[in-house]
Amino acid sequence: MHTPAGIRQAKSEVNLPALRAHRLARLRGELARLGYGSCVLVDPVNLRYATGSRNMQVFMLRNPARYAFVPVEGPVVLFDFDNCEHLSEGLETIDDVRPAVTLSYVAAGTRLGDEARRWADEIADLVRSHGGGNRRVAIDRPHPAAVAALAGQGIEVGDGQEPVEVARSIKSDDELDAIRLSIASTEIAMGRMREALRPGLTENELWSILHQTNIELDGEYVETRLLTSGHRTNPWFQECSAKTIAEGELLAFDTDVNAAFGYYADISRTWLVGDVAPTGEQRRLYAHAHAEIEHNLALMEPGMAFREYAERAWRIPDEFYANRYFVVAHGVGLSGEYPYIAHARDFDEKGYDGTIEPGMTFCIESYIGAKGGDEGVKLEEQVLVTEQGVERLSSYPFESALLA
Repeated sequence: MHTPAGIRQAKSEVNLPALRAHRLARLRGELARLGYGSCVLVDPVNLRYATGSRNMQVFMLRNPARYAFVPVEGPVVLFDFDNCEHLSEGLETIDDVRPAVTLSYVAAGTRLGDEARRWADEIADLVRSHGGGNRRVAIDRPHPAAVAALAGQGIEVGDGQEPVEVARSIKSDDELDAIRLSIASTEIAMGRMREALRPGLTENELWSILHQTNIELDGEYVETRLLTSGHRTNPWFQECSAKTIAEGELLAFDTDVNAAFGYYADISRTWLVGDVAPTGEQRRLYAHAHAEIEHNLALMEPGMAFREYAERAWRIPDEFYANRYFVVAHGVGLSGEYPYIAHARDFDEKGYDGTIEPGMTFCIESYIGAKGGDEGVKLEEQVLVTEQGVERLSSYPFESALLA
C-alpha cells in the first residue's frame, strides 16, 4: 500500500458513510451522557468530526466563519461561509445549510454586538425546536457576546470541548482504515525526504518535500514546522529554517501531517546526515530515546489508568529531564487530542485521571537532549490500543546507523 497508486486505490474503499455515522453517534452519546441537549461546534476539526464537512480548514482555525448545530436528536444544521452551501452536498450527516454569522471584529466591526444577538437568536430557536426541552448547550469556542445573548434567552452554555474530545478518543474500524492510509501516505513522504537528505540542503528545502507529497496524495495541511538539524535539535520545539544541513549532524523532525480524510499522522524520526559514522554521543542519545519509546510502547495496555502508566513509564535520566517532551503520550485522531498523559513527576500538577481504552490511538513520545547540549534526538510512534494490547501503526524504520 506504500505507493501513491496503492494509497489512491485504498482511499476509494474506505466506507465514509459508516465512518461519519459512527462519529456523529459518538458525539451525540457524549452529549447525552453529560446532560446536554445539543452542541454548537465552531472549531473546524470538531465540525469535521461531527459532519464530515470541510471548508478552508486553516482559514477557519482563526476565523469563526462556519459552525454546526448538533442536537442529541433532530436535524444537524450547518452554518457555512458565504456561497459555500454546495460544499456539503451529498453529506447524509447534514440536514440543513444556512449562511453563517461570523462573530469577529474584522467581519462585524462596531456591529459585533448586534451580530452576536442575531447569532444567538438562530441558535436559541434551534434549541427550542430540537433540544427536547433541554436548554443546556455545549459550545467548543464560545464568543463572550454570544454567550451573554444566549443567557438572556434562558440558554445555559457549557464546555463543548469535553464531549467532542471524549467522543473522538475511540476510533471505529472505518476510522482506523483512514488513519492507516494517513500514516502510509506520510511514510511515503518521509521516504522521499530520506532519499533527498544530503549536506548542503536547507532545512526548509527538505521540509517542503513533506508538504508537496501530502498535497500530491490528497492530504490537507501540516500543522507545524518541526524539523531541525545540528545544534538546532536542542532544545526541541524550534521551527525549520534556512539553515544549511551539514554532514555528520543529526536531523530531527515531527510530521504533524493532516493527511488522508483529515486524519493526523504524527511520527518523529532522527536521522544522521551524510555517509559518515555517528559519534559515540549521538549513539548514546539515540539509544536512550529508542529505549524510552520501546519501553513505553510495551507497557501500554487496555484498562490501565493514566497515572499508573505515567508511574511505570521509562525513567528519564536526570541529565535529560529538564528538556523532556511535555507528555509521555497523547491521543491522536483528526489532530493531537485527548488524552494527554503527563510524566509521573508532573502528574500532580498537570495530569488527570482516566483509563486507556481499546479503540484509542496514541502517540508515544521521546525527546532526549541535555540542557545546553549540542544535539538532541526526537522519536515518536503512533499506536492503536486493542483488547489484546497495542498495535504499532507507524512502520517507518528507526535509524540503523544510530542503533548500531
